Amino acid sequence: MLRSLSVKYSPLLTRIRPGGRALSSQPTSSLGCLPTTDSPVVSKLAFFNSVTGDDSKIPSYRVLDGFGIPIEGAEVPEISEQFARRLYENMQLLPTLDNILYNVQRQGKISFYMTSYGEEAAVIGSAAALADDDEVLAQYREVGVLLWRGFSLDRVMAQCFGTHEDSGKGRQMPVHFGSTQHHFHQISSPLATQIPQAAGVGYALRRDPERRSKNVACVFFGEGAASEGDFHAGMLLASTLPSPTLFLARNNGFAISTPSSQQYYGDSLSARGPGYGIDTIRVDGNDVLAVMNAVKEGRRRCLEGGRAVLVEMMTYRVGHHSTSDDSFAYRGRQEVEDRKKIDNPITRFRLFMESRGWWDKTEEEELKSRLKQDVLTSFKRAETLKKPDLAELFSDVYAEEPWNIREQRKELAGLLEKYGQVWEPWQNDLKIFKDEGKKLAD
Repeated sequence: MLRSLSVKYSPLLTRIRPGGRALSSQPTSSLGCLPTTDSPVVSKLAFFNSVTGDDSKIPSYRVLDGFGIPIEGAEVPEISEQFARRLYENMQLLPTLDNILYNVQRQGKISFYMTSYGEEAAVIGSAAALADDDEVLAQYREVGVLLWRGFSLDRVMAQCFGTHEDSGKGRQMPVHFGSTQHHFHQISSPLATQIPQAAGVGYALRRDPERRSKNVACVFFGEGAASEGDFHAGMLLASTLPSPTLFLARNNGFAISTPSSQQYYGDSLSARGPGYGIDTIRVDGNDVLAVMNAVKEGRRRCLEGGRAVLVEMMTYRVGHHSTSDDSFAYRGRQEVEDRKKIDNPITRFRLFMESRGWWDKTEEEELKSRLKQDVLTSFKRAETLKKPDLAELFSDVYAEEPWNIREQRKELAGLLEKYGQVWEPWQNDLKIFKDEGKKLAD
C-alpha cells in the first residue's frame, strides 16, 4: 500500500484544476533549469532539427559576388594594392604549379600528385589571415599556405621528386609536405589524423607562456575527413580542455567520389560546431576576401577566448581527387566546365582588382608567363638532382641504432660491395643516389 505524501503548495505557484488536481502557475520563463545544466525547463513538447532555431539553413558569409563586386552591406577588408597583388599572384601560382606537375606525373617522372583547382581562394585567403608562425596541420591541398610563407618552388620540387634537398629525405610520397621553419607540420596520408593532433598542438600552445595568446593551431581538412571519428575526437578535445585550435573545413563537394549529398543529412559541417560549444561560421570559399575576413576573425576568437573555432569554406573541387582518380566516372564533364566558368575564385578576385584599377590584361599575361617560367625552371633543376644518400634509409628512426637495423645495414653494404660494381642493374640504380651507396661501407 502506498504511503500518502503531504505536500505543501504555495498559492503563488499553483492553481487548482476541476477535480482538485494542482498545476504550477509559475511562468514558463522562470521554471528554472535542469539540475547541473543550463537547459531551461519548458512545458511545451517540441523537437528541433536546426541550429538556427527556425528551421532555416545556416547562411554563408560573402563579400564579393561572382563578378567581383562587393555585395550590399559587406565589409571589404582594407588591403593595399600591393597586398592584393600578392594574394592574386599566389592564387595564380597554384594552377600553374598544378598544370605542370600533373603532366609530369602523367609522364612517369613523379609517382603521384594532387591539385588545388577551384580551391585557390580557400587556401590563399586562409594563409593570408594567419600569422606566419601559427602552427598549420594540413591535409593534401594546402601547399598554397607554404608558398605564402616563403616556401620556395625548388623545395616543392625537391619534395615531389624526392631529391637530396628534400627535408624529408625523399621518404614521403609527393605533395606530403612539411617544414619546421614554416611551422607546417608533416602531412600524412591517413585521413583526418591531423585533426585530433591539432587539438593537442593547440593545447600545447596554451600551456606555453611565450606563445599563449599569440599563436593558434590551424587544421585543414575536407568534408570527407569530417565523416571520420578523428574529426569528432578533435572537436571534443579542443572544446572541452579547451585550446586555441582553428578548424578550417574545405567543403569541396566530394570525398573522392562520394558527393556531399551522400555524406551527411544535416545542414553540412557548420551544424556540428554548436554541438561542441564552438563558435562557427560558414563562408563562401570561392571569395578570397570573405575567407580572409572569416579566418582572421576566427583566429581572433581563438586567441581571446582560448577556445576552438570552426570555419566551413564552401567551394568546389574542379580537379580530379588525385592522379589516381578519374572524376568523370562519377560526375558530368559539363558540370565541371560550368562551375569553372560560373564560379571561378581567381576570376572573381581579378575582376575586383580590375575594378580598383590595380590590374589589367597586360599584367595578366606577364604574370602567367613569369609564373610558368619559374615553375619550369625549378622543375628542370629538380630533374638533375640526385636522391638522398642511400645510407639515409636506416637513419632518423631510433636515437640509438638497434641490433636488427644494424644487421640489415651491414647486410645491404655487403651485397653492394659484392654486386654493386659488377651487376649492371645495380650499377645504374646506384648512380641516382648522392653517395652512390658508398657511405654504407663506412
